[in-house]
Amino acid sequence: MMYDWLYNATGSEVIAAIIQSLMPLFLFLLPFALFAVLLERKVSGHMQDRLGPMRVGYHGLLQTIADIIKLIQKEDIIAASNDKKFFNLSPLIVFIGSYAAFAAIPFSGAFLGSNIDLGIIYIVAVTGIVVAGILMGGWASNNKYSLLGAMRSAAQIISYEIPTLLVVVTVIMITGTMNLYTMSEWQTEHFWNWLILGGPVFGIQKILLIPLMIVSFLIIFLSTLAEVNRTPFDIPEAESELVSGYHTEYSGMKFAIFFLAEYANMFAISVIVSALFLGGFQSPIGYVGNLFGLPWLIPFEQFFWFAFKGIFFVFVQMWLRWTLPRFRVDQLMAFCWKYLIPFSFVILLIVGLITVL
Repeated sequence: MMYDWLYNATGSEVIAAIIQSLMPLFLFLLPFALFAVLLERKVSGHMQDRLGPMRVGYHGLLQTIADIIKLIQKEDIIAASNDKKFFNLSPLIVFIGSYAAFAAIPFSGAFLGSNIDLGIIYIVAVTGIVVAGILMGGWASNNKYSLLGAMRSAAQIISYEIPTLLVVVTVIMITGTMNLYTMSEWQTEHFWNWLILGGPVFGIQKILLIPLMIVSFLIIFLSTLAEVNRTPFDIPEAESELVSGYHTEYSGMKFAIFFLAEYANMFAISVIVSALFLGGFQSPIGYVGNLFGLPWLIPFEQFFWFAFKGIFFVFVQMWLRWTLPRFRVDQLMAFCWKYLIPFSFVILLIVGLITVL
C-alpha cells in the first residue's frame, strides 16, 4: 500500500510527507539537543564548583549554537585506511535508529506520531539498529580503539536489553497493552494511579505490586542508562582508556550527528521509562483545563508534563555522570547477568502469578 501511494502521489505530496516526518526533528530534537548539551556543561560546572560556559550570550546560552556552527564548518576528514562507505554510513544509521523511536512515543493525548499497538516492541526493535551502526563505525574506522569501543558497546547494549525486555513484558502483563499511549491513559491523571505505585488497582493486589514495581523501575532505568552508554556504564567511550571509543576517528558534522543521536536516546529512554511507570504525559495532580472548563488546554498541559518528566530524567543521567565512577568491563557485565537479569526474571514470575490469581 505504501508503494502504491508513492507511485501515485504527486511531487508536492511526497515533499509534504517528508517535511511532516522530519518536523519533530527540527521542532523538538535539534533544539532539545542544543539545550541538553548546554545543560550538561552547566550541571557539570556547578557540581565541580565552577560556572561552565559564560562568554557566548547571556550566561553562555548561545555557546552550543556557536559550537554547532563551528562543527558544520570543520573539514570532514576521512583517513586513507578507512572503509569510506561504511565510515560515512555509520553515523546516519545510529541517528536513524535513535530518531525512528520517536514515531511511537506519545507526546500528549493529541500529539503523537503513530499510535501503533506494538509501540513499545517497535521501539525496542528499531533502537537495536544503533548497535549495527556503532559496530559499523568502529570497524570501518580501522582503529584499534574504535573497534574495541564498538565491541564493548555491542556486548553492553545486547546484554542490558534482556532485563529491559523482561521489565517491559512485566508491564505488558499488568496493563494488557503494548501501546504507550494506552499505557499512559491507563495510569490516568493522578500520581497514585501510576504503575510505580501499583497502577489504578486496589486492595491486596496494589500492596503486592508497589515494591515489585519500584524495583522494576530501578532495573529498567539502570538498564536503559547502560544502553545509551552513560556513566557509570560508559566504557565504550571511556576517554581515559579508549580516547573516545567508537567515534575517535570522526570529526565535524559526523561527530555532531553521533552527539545528536546520544542526546536523542537519552530523552527517548527517559520518556519511555516515564510512560511505563510514571504516567507518561499524564499530570500528577489533575488538569487546569478540566478545572476551568478549557478542554483545548489539556493537550498542552500533557505536553508540558511529558517534557518535564523527560528533562528531569535527563538531568538525573547528567547528575550520575558527575557523581559515580566508571565500572570496569567485568563489573558492568556481572552487574547485568548476576543481578539485573535474575531480579527482573523473578519479578516477572511473581507478577504473572499475581495477575493470574
